[in-house]
Amino acid sequence: MSQLAHSAPWQALTADAAQLRTRHLRELFAVDGDRYAQFSLQHGQLLLDFSKQRICEQTLTHLHALAGVAGITGWQQRMRSGELINHTEKRAVRHMDLRAGDAAPAEVKAVLARIEAFCERIHSAEWRGFSGERITDVVNIGIGGSDLGPRMAVQALSACQQPDLRVHFVANLDGADLAGTLASLNPRSTLFIVASKTFTTLETMRNARTARDWLLAVAGDASAVARHFVAASTNLRATGEFGIAPENVFEFWDWVGGRFSLWSAIGLPIALAIGFGHFRQLLAGAHDLDQHFFSAPPASNLPLTMALLTLWNTDFLGAASHGVFPYSHSLELLPDYLQQLEMESNGKQVDRDGKIIGMPTCPILWGTAGTNGQHSYFQLLHQGGQVVASDFITLARADFPLAGHHPGLLANCLAQSAALAFGQTAEEAQANGADASLLPYRTFPGNQPSSTLILPELSPFTLGQLLALYEHKVFCLGVLWNLNSFDQWGVELGKYLAGKLTPLLAGDGDDATLDASTRGLIAHLRQFS
Repeated sequence: MSQLAHSAPWQALTADAAQLRTRHLRELFAVDGDRYAQFSLQHGQLLLDFSKQRICEQTLTHLHALAGVAGITGWQQRMRSGELINHTEKRAVRHMDLRAGDAAPAEVKAVLARIEAFCERIHSAEWRGFSGERITDVVNIGIGGSDLGPRMAVQALSACQQPDLRVHFVANLDGADLAGTLASLNPRSTLFIVASKTFTTLETMRNARTARDWLLAVAGDASAVARHFVAASTNLRATGEFGIAPENVFEFWDWVGGRFSLWSAIGLPIALAIGFGHFRQLLAGAHDLDQHFFSAPPASNLPLTMALLTLWNTDFLGAASHGVFPYSHSLELLPDYLQQLEMESNGKQVDRDGKIIGMPTCPILWGTAGTNGQHSYFQLLHQGGQVVASDFITLARADFPLAGHHPGLLANCLAQSAALAFGQTAEEAQANGADASLLPYRTFPGNQPSSTLILPELSPFTLGQLLALYEHKVFCLGVLWNLNSFDQWGVELGKYLAGKLTPLLAGDGDDATLDASTRGLIAHLRQFS
């Protein structure tokens, strides 16, 4: 990264930032009547408007020059060719092969065929529980990438939901998560999917064993496990010991990273929830965006453009925070999903050469569905004095078209992005009826950068496009910051320490090597056990 920071485009961007920090979006729009046409891109019916970003034509030119220096095109080809670009784990990054359609590898097609056949058995009621009842509920037990993607997609595509099957998700180690889910279910008609590549994930396996005990308390026979548990895993020995039949273990591969895995067997709950035909459309939408990413020139490449804007806002305008605001209740979980996708991928300070990057990389990503956010944290965005970059995401057509709802939702989305960009002067506030004594409170500085992404509708295909768009944005940012977006060593330290502390909480072992705070907290907690 140090070399990139000393490059001519980086120095030019530093100069651009010094100038643009003192300019307001009001001024930028006033001097350029074609700003929307100049700073918007379209792929099919997917529209990205980034005219409310604090950039000018020169800035965009310099950003693209920076991408050239970073070697984006070369890294695209390295990923696409199967090179081990996840160098710390010596793995290729091939999740795009999972959605390549006719061009997918044979092993991918084989697993998809098995998933299709399994979905048909569940939906047709051929598969039944130990007592002969049809499956009415599916519970996916996973965490992280084995939970966030499928959970988000199932909610997003609820308009496509199979009418006679409910899909639930359990991830938290806190017993309240599993207990609350099981309370309304019938063990005779419930199927569990245990989603863990290694079948050793602490949270997932604790929840899976408790769910198995819940089933066996009613069934009374261990053979029932094979009728009520399937797995997405690579560990056939462990799944067999658990009681899952080998033909009901759906494989995926070490070149599939967890946060990029919903396209694999980890997507089984999606296929069950919306039907395999719709799942194929989800894969097709992602493949369509893959093709765009690899073929579109830089100036019209949506993922690259979004990545360059994030780098600009983070490293040049000082936006440490990035809000994602889907004006779609069905996309309510998208910010949660993107938190893992972006922050686990690029929340790093060590580059590919093992050197400290020494500047901000991934911004803190957060958000909720509009219009809910307008009644909570938007106050800070408007008057909190911090630069916060934003993505507004909305649908041209509603997935649940209740009369009178969607026009108001769209109006709020457009109004908020405009208000953040342009604010309100004291004169405008007075013209709008504000009392003179309240003018300081009714003045909004604006100049908050944002992009607006419009999907024609929320379908499996467009959701696939949307998710692949953000995946490729993450990849581009990793190249720009010269870091490995596909490992997550920061996650491992907490797991290691938790493993050491678990027996100490039960009073086993010596806590002398612990810090004073942790020792004190353990001593306090032991009083309640």
